[in-house]
Amino acid sequence: MSSTMTVSGPTTGTSRTSPATETEGDPAGNRRVFPPGFLWGAATAAFQIEGAAAEDGRTPSIWDTFCRVPGAVVGGDHGDVACDHYHRWPEDLDLMSRLGLQAYRFSTSWPRIVPEPGRIEPRGLDFYSRLVDGLLERNIQPWLTLYHWDLPQWLEDLGGWTNRDVADRMTEYALALHDRLGDRVRHWSTLNEPWCSAFLGYSGGQHAPGRQEPQAAVSAMHHLLLAHGRTARALRSVDRDITLGFTVNCTVSDAAHPWHPEDAVLARRTEMLLQEVFLEPALLGRYPEGAAEAYASAGVTIPVRDGDLAEIAAPVDFVGVNYYNGGAVCALDVPEDEALPTQAAVTRPTSDPNVGLGSSTLVSRRLPRTAMDWEVQPDGLRRLLEYLHREYTGPAGIPLYVTENGAAFDDVVSPDGSVDDAERTAYVLDHLAAVADAAARGADVRGYFVWSLLDNFEWAYGYAKRFGVVHVDFATQRRTPKRSALAYAAVIRSGGLGGAGTVGP
Repeated sequence: MSSTMTVSGPTTGTSRTSPATETEGDPAGNRRVFPPGFLWGAATAAFQIEGAAAEDGRTPSIWDTFCRVPGAVVGGDHGDVACDHYHRWPEDLDLMSRLGLQAYRFSTSWPRIVPEPGRIEPRGLDFYSRLVDGLLERNIQPWLTLYHWDLPQWLEDLGGWTNRDVADRMTEYALALHDRLGDRVRHWSTLNEPWCSAFLGYSGGQHAPGRQEPQAAVSAMHHLLLAHGRTARALRSVDRDITLGFTVNCTVSDAAHPWHPEDAVLARRTEMLLQEVFLEPALLGRYPEGAAEAYASAGVTIPVRDGDLAEIAAPVDFVGVNYYNGGAVCALDVPEDEALPTQAAVTRPTSDPNVGLGSSTLVSRRLPRTAMDWEVQPDGLRRLLEYLHREYTGPAGIPLYVTENGAAFDDVVSPDGSVDDAERTAYVLDHLAAVADAAARGADVRGYFVWSLLDNFEWAYGYAKRFGVVHVDFATQRRTPKRSALAYAAVIRSGGLGGAGTVGP
């Protein structure tokens, strides 16, 4: 870990997700019980686990291409095999069943379904049809995500998300999947973490396709939202009873120095440019006040056409929330070695993905950190859920689901093959306690999906970081539930957490 800047004095929130004044969590250590019907699940993504990169008609995605760029991914890793889930899915579904999972959030591979313009690949549809049948046979609900970052390379060759026409191509892809799976899959998400797709992919260059063009990123942001709206409307037109949503990655951003107005402004702008630029168009039919001005400061504009915002604001049935950590932001320039790392240690040059944010440094609050150098802040999840419910989903009458939450740690495999991942276990249980606390305080949160079921390909970090509650030996593909998986299974069985947010494994 790098040395970090120490924030002097107490860190208090100045953003709209500012911390409450009362003691974090439940000081009495009472048992936390989740709402009736609370849904327990785990999540994965197609490119990260499937492998079979060139089988059954699949063509390259932007991530297949990006992995071959020298220095773009740690270790030169790629997703050709990954967890070999394409061939081992029955074993993985059996694991889910043994853990007591009630739902499985997975994504479908766009280039496996539409490998070239105008052609639907039946073997790709067959794979997901078998997967869905296997889930239902085990009484596990399939939660399907249409886009988790693996755009077909042939679409990127046409401009990718900077090309407005991609929105219509996504609609065609979604309808082909629904035509095959819609009789059995009732929960559909359009996008996963569109901020990453747009800004890490087209401005920072940390993610595929690796472009570093601020205007391209803001154009991609808008076209992703347009694809969401068009796809949601198209699916609803053929299936009135479908349950539709989308997923955003969120944080709680605090001023590192609350007495500095610059830090307070920066904390607000961070939340606006990370999550609100997606939430407000999708739920309210408008971009947040200040977004256009922020982008203009970087010399870029949002390419909105007449009617776009009404199209984007398609009715949805839920919002998925991905939360890993909060952050203390500082507007002051600090030496690079005093800031928390924010990306993988790759050798390919990258740029700042945060278009319009201005000078910003993420600094340490002396909290525990994961292997990603992300600070562990469970109460940030409670604050986030309460804020989203109060400002967005509550007034709209739609529920929240925690669609990703988890942590990477440097696991040690014991001689007997077991993995006693005490830090991850504590992380999961403490964040579950935060979810229960948010629900008890009125947030309409109805489910939790741990990230991730399996150790997998972690994007630019390759296989160097492990998020799974199930250990994967990538040489043998052997799966071993970690202590965190067993603890999570115990929570599912009991429907709650013991005193002080703990439960035995």
